[in-house]
Formats: sequence, C-alpha cells, structure tokens
Amino acid sequence: MKLDYRQRLFLYFGLLFTLFTFGIIIFEQFREKNYKTQGLKEKLETYTDIIQVAIEHSHDSVVPAISRLQNLLPQDLRVTIISEEGKVLFDNSINDYISLDNHKDRPEIVEAQNEGKGTDIRVSESNKQKYLYFAKKADDKFIRVALLYNIKLQNFLKHDNAFLYFIILFFTVFIFFIHVTTKRLGKTIKQLRDYVLNSDKHDLDKLNFPNNEIGEIGSKIADNYFKLKESQKTVLMERQKLLQHIQVLEEGICFLSPKYEVEYHNGLFIQYLNIIADEASSDASIILTDENFSELQDFLSQDQESYFEKIISKQGKIFAVRANLFKDGSFEVILSDITKEEKTRRLKQEMTGNIAHELRTPITSIRGYLETVLDQPLSDEKKQYFIERAFHQTIALSEIIQDMSLITKMEEAPNLFNLEKTNIVQLLERVKEDLSIRLVEKHIEMKWQVPEQLEITGNENLLYSLFRNLTDNAIRYGGENMLINISVYNEDADFYYFSFYDTGIGVKDETHLNRIFERFFRISEGRTRDNGGTGLGLSIVKNAVLFHKGNISVKNRKEGGLEFLFTLKK
Repeated sequence: MKLDYRQRLFLYFGLLFTLFTFGIIIFEQFREKNYKTQGLKEKLETYTDIIQVAIEHSHDSVVPAISRLQNLLPQDLRVTIISEEGKVLFDNSINDYISLDNHKDRPEIVEAQNEGKGTDIRVSESNKQKYLYFAKKADDKFIRVALLYNIKLQNFLKHDNAFLYFIILFFTVFIFFIHVTTKRLGKTIKQLRDYVLNSDKHDLDKLNFPNNEIGEIGSKIADNYFKLKESQKTVLMERQKLLQHIQVLEEGICFLSPKYEVEYHNGLFIQYLNIIADEASSDASIILTDENFSELQDFLSQDQESYFEKIISKQGKIFAVRANLFKDGSFEVILSDITKEEKTRRLKQEMTGNIAHELRTPITSIRGYLETVLDQPLSDEKKQYFIERAFHQTIALSEIIQDMSLITKMEEAPNLFNLEKTNIVQLLERVKEDLSIRLVEKHIEMKWQVPEQLEITGNENLLYSLFRNLTDNAIRYGGENMLINISVYNEDADFYYFSFYDTGIGVKDETHLNRIFERFFRISEGRTRDNGGTGLGLSIVKNAVLFHKGNISVKNRKEGGLEFLFTLKK
C-alpha cells in the first residue's frame, strides 16, 4: 500500500521520536542501575572498612574479631578473609573454609590486587549461590564481603518505573502532537497537489489554505503556479502563431540548437535545400555537411560574427542564404528564392541604363541645335530650321517621359485608375480618327469585326493606349499598302478574345518575338529610332492587358505581318 505524504511524514517523525525516546529510557535505566550499584558498593566498602578496623585492633585470631561484629553486620552478609597468597583464612558461610581452593584468581581479588578494591557478580564455586562480591586489600590480606544476588537484591537494583511511565506519557502526547501537525501540513500539501493536478478544473480563489505560515507559502506557490500556467498558455499560443506564420512564409527557415541539432524547419526549407544540395534528402541537417554551404559552415565554426549572408546560384535559380546566431548559441538558417527579385533588380538596372540612353539622344540633339543657333551666324531660314528640329526633339522627349510615367503608374499604383464601362467600337473609331493622316500617307486600311454593343469594364485611357500603340506600331514598322484588322474571335463567361494583325513585313528573326514587349527593345532591321517612337509602346500594351486581367502573345502570320492575340476580362 502506497502511503500519502502526510502518512509518510507522520511515520518519519514518529520513528525518529520513538528511537529518541527509547534511547533516553535505555540511558536512564543504565544510569540508574549504575547509580544504585555504586551505592551498594559503597555500603559494602563500609562493611570492609569496619571489618578491617576490627581485625587491626584485635590481638587474637581473625575469627573471634569477626564474630564480635556479627551483631553490627547484616545477617546475610558473607565475610571472607583471604591471604595475599590467595588462601582462605575465614569464611562465615562455609564451615570447612580451610579446604577451599586458592582464591587468588577470583576476579574481584585480581581487581583488588591491581586497583585496591574490586567487585564481581557471579555464582560461588563453594556453595553454588550467586553473590555480589566486593573485595578490598588491607595490608597483607584481602577482606571480601558478599550479598546474595537474590530477588531482594534484584528488586533493590530494579529500575524506577515512575520515570518510565512519565516517558511513555510524554511519548504519547508528542506522538499525538506529531499527528495533528502532520495532518494540518498534509492537508495543505494535498490541496497544493490537487490544485496542480486539476489546475484546469478549479479556480485559485476556491482553495482554502490554513491561516498560518504554511498556508501563506501554499497560497503563494499556488498563485505562482497559476501565473506560470497562464504564461505557458500564452507562450504556447504565441509559439503556435509563430509556427503557423513560418509555415506560410515564402522563405525556408530552420532552427538549430547549440549542439547543431535540428529543432524545427518548414517544408519550404527542405524544398530549397534539395535544389541547392548535391543529393536530395528530407534531413535538414545536411546543410551542415553539403559542400555548397561550405562558407556557412565556416561561419558557424567561428564565434566572432553573429550574421551571415551569401548568394548561391543553382539550377537556374538564385538563393539568398542567411544565418543568425543567438546569445544562447543556437541559430537559424534562412533560404530565400530571390530569382524574381534579382531579375527585377537587373531589369531596373537595365531600364535605368536604357532610359539614360534614350534620353541622351533627344537631349544631345536639342543642345546641338540650340548651340548652333546661338554660336553660328545663320540666316533666319536656317535658324527657323534648327529651332523646329529642337522642338521636334522636345516632343520626343516629352513622349518618353509620358510613356514612362504611364508604365510606372500601372505597375506601382494601379488602384489610381478609374474603372468604367467602355465601348470598344467607339474607342477604335477614335484611334482611327487620331491616326487617319498617317494611315492615308502609308495607304493603310484599318477595319474591325467587333460587335457594336461590346463593352468592357476597365479604364478607358488604358484601353485607348492599348489599341493606339498596337496601331501605331503597325504603321511605323509594318510598311505601306497593308491592312490592319481587329476582331473578337471568341468569348467565354469571363473574357473576350481579341486578334490584332497587320499584313506588313512582320519580324524576320522570330527570336526577337520573345523580347518584343521589353522596354526600349528595338529590332535592328527596319525598326530603328529613325522611325520615331519611344520604344515603350508595346510595353504599355502588355501592362494595359495585364491591368485588365488578361494575357497577350505575338506571332508572325503565315500570310505575312504580325498578329497579337490577347484577352480582356469582361
């Protein structure tokens, strides 16, 4: 049977006090017996002193002298006179004492020989009775007295039971006190245990601890335990939030202990790790051994830096590897796929260079024309010519800035464009009217097969720019005597499917078709800056289509010319 805390506590204290009490009883009985025995020895020594005095003052033999003392000595006192050689000279309890054995080796005689006096309790070899012997050396003799070690003497040496009764009473009272104390303490401990084991089932305020120091300690422990449980719940909740957040991160993350043991990682970490590592594995710790992460491993082996970052290119992708060391020696490793960001960065870098290159030409021309007018003596006709040329370049510069502003707005602030229902046929008529002079100059026919009531919910200006730039691109680079045709060849619940083609010269090198929507990209043959334009028209077209949730592609027509196929969300 398993004892509870209160029972064990009572047992420990009870056993300890029981041992202590029995120790006191045994000690007291031993001390009392020694005390009584010592008193009896002193009494026997007094008898030997009386006998010694009687013998010394007697001028006749020992026997008459002792006989005269019989009335002064106890009736049961045995008196023996022994010579220094051990011969019995007198014994009042043995008639034939002359024939007794030599007593020199008796324990009390040996002790008296060495110490002057000696005692012993034993059975007499002479009469087979048990005696308490006391012997004392007196000149050349040993005077020995003895009392029968009988019931009477044993009762005299018996312990005083009053002390024993007192100790037993005291023991009982103290055991009861231990019982009460351990019961109260056990009750407090039981309350604490019940609270800890059932902390989710009851309220701290309902615990009734005793109004004492132990109760105060119990209340404080329970209060701290309650706060600890609340803190644990909070930490667990925050940990779950963190893990959920880590799972949906677009980064692979792994936490490792100071002993380089993997504590946690998300699925994306393993996915990225397997792309970079030489061998595929579900074990995140291979990042500590794979050669592709040698620089990371070198960083972890030192204790100077706390942050590491490295770019790794693998399998056509670009990854950022980062590591953070924490104060406790643990660390995290983060893998990020920055392929898209890196391409965007390079594209922006390239675009910046292209913008600078595109702006340089009109600015250089304007500066050259104006310097000529200012520095050279020219006729009015020549001055007018150079001023007109500078003016045309400012228009080209303004168009580049305007187109760049439109693209930036579509990419970075699409919410600034208003949406409204736009009739496509009316919009195409505006485009044809605005470009009519150029269409006539190059003998280009423009027509469409679009339902009269077709409407799209979108931004009218962007839709206009879409069809205007496609038409302008065909006029500039398609050649003369051709047809521009626009049609809706299909529709579904969400989209209209458009075809825009011309019957011009097309693009001879079809590898250029993959880059035709890039900003400032120009095809070398027949499509140069001399033809005008900002180089941003088709880029605006693509962004306008994307703004309206559609897609666009381009191809060479078998009959000649270019065809753009795109969708616009209804």
